[in-house]
Amino acid sequence: MNSGASGGGGCAGAAVRSRGGSPGGDGFAPSALGTREHWDAVYERELQTFQEYGDTGEIWFGEESMNRLIRWMQKREIPLDASVLDIGTGNGVFLAKFGFSNITGIDYSPSAIQLSGSIIEKEGLSNIKLKVEDFLNLSTELSGFHICVDKGTFDAISLNPDSAVEKRKQYVKSLSGVLNVNGFFLITSCNWTKEELLNEFSEGFELFEELPTPTFSFGGRSGNSVTALVFQKT
Repeated sequence: MNSGASGGGGCAGAAVRSRGGSPGGDGFAPSALGTREHWDAVYERELQTFQEYGDTGEIWFGEESMNRLIRWMQKREIPLDASVLDIGTGNGVFLAKFGFSNITGIDYSPSAIQLSGSIIEKEGLSNIKLKVEDFLNLSTELSGFHICVDKGTFDAISLNPDSAVEKRKQYVKSLSGVLNVNGFFLITSCNWTKEELLNEFSEGFELFEELPTPTFSFGGRSGNSVTALVFQKT
């Protein structure tokens, strides 16, 4: 579910911090962006657009976010045959340009997987497996990955109006189940700070590296609108 549906390749799942805290106590205001119904509708529209005009859509967080992850994997000399899981693969653009030979993309929206399949076929790629999977309720066949990538899925889950806190805990549990020991988890988020993500993934994972992201300045203070971290499973 990591499409650039908001336009401009921006963060479609940007959260609003509620002053009094959300019902789940995590400070996020619930949003339709955290529901399956929303993303089904998004990808049904994108699939129709692709079929009519050949438009593959945009990459959530922009193409630079994708290149940032690829540069890190190249710098760390991750083997091209390492097994990679793209969590919430969305429109498949990220996968289509990844360059690795053992990639699995999952999304809980059938339309997203259909769109990804169409894009991958157009790109002439045969090294990508696509599955309709809910990451919070995985089938037992998904396991043994060296790399897991998330560009917005954890953000969207955090906005779910129904038990978002429990869903985040289940996400971490699912991640632990699919990722090999010493495997890497690369997450890009526009909702969570570095410190918050360290807390969310404190059980079974340790911070390996923080990736540089664009900074902004406002009112004499500077910060990052996007957080990109690499965790390693312990």
